[in-house]
Amino acid sequence: MDSFKVTTQETSNPAILKFEVNKFITQHQSFEFNNIDEAKASPLAQQLFYLPFVKKVYITSSFVAIERFNIVEWKDVQNEVSEQVENYLNEGKPVINQDIAPKKTPVTVYAESTPNPSVIKFVANKKIANAAFEFTSIDTAKSSPLATELFHFPFVKSVFIDENYVSITKYDIADWNDITNQLREFIRGYIENGKEIISSSAPEAIEKSTEKIEAHFETLDDTSKEIVNILEEYVKPAVASDGGNIQFESYDENTKTVKVILQGACSGCPSSTFTLKNGIENMLKEMLKGKVNTVEAING
Repeated sequence: MDSFKVTTQETSNPAILKFEVNKFITQHQSFEFNNIDEAKASPLAQQLFYLPFVKKVYITSSFVAIERFNIVEWKDVQNEVSEQVENYLNEGKPVINQDIAPKKTPVTVYAESTPNPSVIKFVANKKIANAAFEFTSIDTAKSSPLATELFHFPFVKSVFIDENYVSITKYDIADWNDITNQLREFIRGYIENGKEIISSSAPEAIEKSTEKIEAHFETLDDTSKEIVNILEEYVKPAVASDGGNIQFESYDENTKTVKVILQGACSGCPSSTFTLKNGIENMLKEMLKGKVNTVEAING
């Protein structure tokens, strides 16, 4: 099994630093501790409070955030703290003692329509996955217990899971008016009960870990790297708001053709071809003059 890796991430508050973890460390729950006495439910937080500059500790499923007192600067201590958290996790010590943990925060899930009439996006108020995953049948959903259960609904055609939402594509036999509330309540209850959403040991999950993605990026040619960066910065946020995802597949230097994979609400969406040609293709042509002629889509 892959070991825990911790990376630091600055926040809008200079006193607070996030220590992001490459695997889930709580059952989709979040905790805040103001002092060592409050941290009885978390041996990890208690250990961190022994550091004299630690003012507050926040623990979520994917990161530990620490607020510091002004007696130090993060640049002087962040490597030491990062190493301490990483070592703690790799020693297999508990992050939260569930028997004395505070009551879990209620989960809210709301349904949102997408440009694809066959797809509805169910948005949660907490992070549920570290990367995007698409499952087109129960056979492909082995790495996701949540997707596997969703396929037991006869009207579910495909499931797309991203950081804080689930997009569901339905078969035409069902009407959204009849099934939306049922799906929303099922997803909400599933997350609130802390059930596993994506198996961290699954090959797909490991393949989408930060380390694997970064390693693959480094193997690309310079133009492909530029394309990936443009998609990440300008295109992905917009597609995610519509319940979908776009992934770079390949770039052919001879034909100047870019191939991308459309997932979630974008896959098979009537308006996706228009978006592709008039949006993404034009953007890449403009930003990478002379390097891109056409963009082709592969439905995920």
